Amino acid sequence: MTLTDDLARLEATATGRARPRATVRHRHLSERPLVFVPLTTAGEAGAPLGALIGTERTSPRLLVVPQPRDRDLRFAFLAQLADTVLPYVESYADDVEAAERTETDPETGKRVKVEVDLCADAPQLIVPSRAGIEFVRLLGRSTRFRRTAEQDPDTPHPAPPRVPLLGRWLTHFGERARVPGSALLLAMTDLLSRHWATGQSSLEEQHLGALLAWIEAPAGGSGAEAALRAELARDAAGQLLCPPAGPATDPAFDNDLLAPAVERYDRARTALAAAEDGLAADARLAELTAAEREIRALVESRTRPTWDAVWRGLDALCTLPAAERAEDRWRSDRWSFTAHRDRVAAGEPPQPRRDDAVTAAQKLATREREQARLDAQEALDDPLVMAGRRLRGEAFAGEVTQVVMAYGEGRSPRPRPLVTVRTADRPHLDEGVKVYRSLGGKPQAAQFVTYAADGGDGRDGGAALVLRILDKMGRGKEPEPGSVPEAGDRLCWTLFEHEQRGGPKLPDPEDTPWTHGGPPDATAESPDPVTAEDTL
Repeated sequence: MTLTDDLARLEATATGRARPRATVRHRHLSERPLVFVPLTTAGEAGAPLGALIGTERTSPRLLVVPQPRDRDLRFAFLAQLADTVLPYVESYADDVEAAERTETDPETGKRVKVEVDLCADAPQLIVPSRAGIEFVRLLGRSTRFRRTAEQDPDTPHPAPPRVPLLGRWLTHFGERARVPGSALLLAMTDLLSRHWATGQSSLEEQHLGALLAWIEAPAGGSGAEAALRAELARDAAGQLLCPPAGPATDPAFDNDLLAPAVERYDRARTALAAAEDGLAADARLAELTAAEREIRALVESRTRPTWDAVWRGLDALCTLPAAERAEDRWRSDRWSFTAHRDRVAAGEPPQPRRDDAVTAAQKLATREREQARLDAQEALDDPLVMAGRRLRGEAFAGEVTQVVMAYGEGRSPRPRPLVTVRTADRPHLDEGVKVYRSLGGKPQAAQFVTYAADGGDGRDGGAALVLRILDKMGRGKEPEPGSVPEAGDRLCWTLFEHEQRGGPKLPDPEDTPWTHGGPPDATAESPDPVTAEDTL
């Protein structure tokens, strides 16, 4: 968190309204996102109670588990969820475009460019809060290894068709959500708190209703008071007016409404099983249907306010223009989606329960690299974010006051012009430190030489910095037009690199050293036989 974020929080506390932390939208938003509002049963991790899901604001699909302890009802819920999620995912699988990718030639060992298919777009799943992302990961982990009757006729409690495939896709969404900047699976609370600052803590901002109360506070109203009402206000029956659907439920709802309704459902189902004739069975079936409808109404009453809140959050985010480099990160998500589509189509086994040492190191390196890339791109796209980096001494902005042409030493001297920049910022510079500016979308490097003799050293609040331009000036003896700043130009330079370099090369998994467990055991998890339900 930067000083500008702290100032925004203080202003929000003082004014009672959320303050912007960004001037652009730093995450890609799909034109047709799949909104998923899950609800879980208290006391049992990952036991689904119900969900609202869909791509249309006015017509979500309600899924309910009347008795969460019943395995068959849970499988029915997962089958219905697969019937909604998989067609949505598969609708993006066939529309492709030609793209180039660098691969290693197995014969020569050289890096060559090959033309491959890249999905033109990718699915996007949006949940209300960060706990919803963990629930998606948990659903994926608990279903991707399930066996169906077609895969194994002797398996006890076979899963419905396509449920294991659903688990593989949910696992991919959950893993991709751990990559900074990814937008395949997003939490609405994280999206809103990234772009607006409130007077709440980061933990309190995981309540979507309270977070929106700060953002939507009317003129003259207090966001703090509105957030408090969203968190605590209850009706005459003692139920929350703004249920969090977090995806955990409120204890008052569990004890006063849900538990009695489930008990009535259990009694009606027992009575139906014990019916002795057709007339009695019809009466018991009517009671069972009424009990199930009651539970459906209760689940919808807890999820519908959160469903509406997610769409209001999308409306708020759409008021911000898209960041320039957010599309580049979405392209990485499209590559990820395309690669997983190809693995599924090729009949590869599900993701393992535990990664081997090399895969784990690759994932960690990727996340570290993407975090640095995200931090740099957000600052380059957003003046408000860049202001925070400038206050931390990681960037500076100023006016070019003088340009002196100079040349480097060597056989064929290259242009190395000296540029004097007057700035009021206080960057953390030492002699020889490299700085960067964006030139035509590419970073141009310069080297800090010294402070100008008559420009101060930054201690009095201003300084004149002498920089030596190092690259992006062409191959000739004279710099290309526009590649060298001119006097009067106002530029922003950063001490951080704009593009992240790749990390050290890791060995192949079969070459894992003994210090890291040795090669992975190929027999630890045998691949599932490929069936028709495993292909897109």
